[in-house]
Amino acid sequence: MRYLITSALPYINGVKHLGNLVGSMLPADVYARYLRGRGHEVLYICATDEHGTPAELAAAEAGLDVAEYCAREHQIQRDLGERFGLSWDHFGRSSSPQNAELTRHFAGRLRDHGLLEEVVTEQVYSLDDGRFLPDRYIIGTCPYCGYERARGDQCENCTRLLEPALLINARSAISGSTNLERRSTKHLYIRQSQMAERVREWIDSHDDWPVLVTSIAHNWLNVGLEDRSITRDLKWGVAVGWPGWEDKVFYVWFDAPIEYIGATNEWADLAPGERDWRGWWYGDTDVRYMQFMGKDNIPFHTINFPVTIIGAQEPWKLVDYIKGFNYLTYYGGKFSTSQQRGIFMDAAIDLLPADYWRYYLMANAPESDDTEFTWESFAFNVNKDLAGIFGNFVARTLKFTQRRFGDVVPEGGVPGPEEAQLARDVDEAMSTYVSEMDAVRFRPAAFALRSLWTAGNQYLDRTAPWNEADDQRVACVLRTAINLARIDAVVAHAFVPFACERLARDLALRADEWRWPGAATDELQVLEPGRAFTVGEALFPRIGDRSTLNAWVAEMEARFGGRETAGVAG
Repeated sequence: MRYLITSALPYINGVKHLGNLVGSMLPADVYARYLRGRGHEVLYICATDEHGTPAELAAAEAGLDVAEYCAREHQIQRDLGERFGLSWDHFGRSSSPQNAELTRHFAGRLRDHGLLEEVVTEQVYSLDDGRFLPDRYIIGTCPYCGYERARGDQCENCTRLLEPALLINARSAISGSTNLERRSTKHLYIRQSQMAERVREWIDSHDDWPVLVTSIAHNWLNVGLEDRSITRDLKWGVAVGWPGWEDKVFYVWFDAPIEYIGATNEWADLAPGERDWRGWWYGDTDVRYMQFMGKDNIPFHTINFPVTIIGAQEPWKLVDYIKGFNYLTYYGGKFSTSQQRGIFMDAAIDLLPADYWRYYLMANAPESDDTEFTWESFAFNVNKDLAGIFGNFVARTLKFTQRRFGDVVPEGGVPGPEEAQLARDVDEAMSTYVSEMDAVRFRPAAFALRSLWTAGNQYLDRTAPWNEADDQRVACVLRTAINLARIDAVVAHAFVPFACERLARDLALRADEWRWPGAATDELQVLEPGRAFTVGEALFPRIGDRSTLNAWVAEMEARFGGRETAGVAG
């Protein structure tokens, strides 16, 4: 079985915040790393989503041509992702020629099968802005839930799809002008209403999907699928390119999901003749396809994109499993760029190591409900789990071994009842961790990982080698503990890769020793006596101490916003 993994495409206009990170890219990476560690072939694809009015406006504000702006921002996002350890096999661009070709291909197939319709509509034109306003650039009050900043395409509060005409007190999101009028323009509409039952049948065939995903999808289906426009009156985007449609581009939400395929094509084109992108997407493949996204993206991946794939009537790969996430909030409110409130990826990675953020976010992933970020909880989790359990076990093992026997794995002694108990504890924690990761449940998987780390500290506490006079017994205990550190490094690599790779270097692990562990009884004896190791700096230096931690939290709240701005949206 091969695994194809995609995470929702980050939009091009600006650095992403930690809520974006934990809602798609980071869990996709953790899962991809886990599968690779288990020996599976994995292709992890992501890309920047670059089309639409927001890119045009952001480029104008930056004083750049939109293509130049997108190229710059793509590089920034790629660099930040790599600093966070995101192990994409390819990080593409939806503005690529490969995606344009595929987008026009799918549109052509839909047209050939009678699923596209030309419709003349009344579209909102802003006289003060001198342009047609895309739906998302018309804001007003949602007629369903009363949210006052609903967009013309979707209410981010209740996730209902909207049309601008439904908004109450509509105004331009660009200028705030209410000097709007409706003008006639023609567009291509995808006839989703004809596909509703086929999509419902497909969704219902996946009874293993999270409730969050299926409930949102069913809500859309129960309300009733409406035909949706897939073109816009813009210059920046995938040109339709058909006679009579020279002044239209495809809607960003039509071409963006197709970029999953387009980016795989880009990946293949980087090594001509060596990579088969179609083998991942087309025909009878041995691929399990997994998507990761926040809940606001679920409708597009359970309804709109599948309509495109199914409607094309070609054997393109449909997703097998969708992992949806709720929101990460910041002190009970939203992350806000305009209010400079919350933590964004560039500031986070400059502040503390990537592993701290990776572990905290996944151990507190918003899987069943929204999860609140606070600086207190962040520091507590890092200091308790990473520094106090995992890092402490490695440090006390290697430092005490160094003091007693030097910088080598000690020889002597025979495993006894305590080692047998440790093996049972390790096997139990490993079994739970594998079960939870296979089920794509990250919070309980992180708990199982903590149990694995805790088993090492409990073993040292029970055996107390610092109180033992028999060198043979001490050697056996410390050699066993060093071997457990190897297991920890391999298993925890998906969550905290940088620290685990450093630990692997400190233990001088060979390639054949960097492998998924089997039964603990055997794995706790892999590293042979006499081999050298290095005692390095702490894997996870603590964030402050008892006397300085409160001051550090207050400093972070002052810098990034905290309780006094809770509830501010942007």
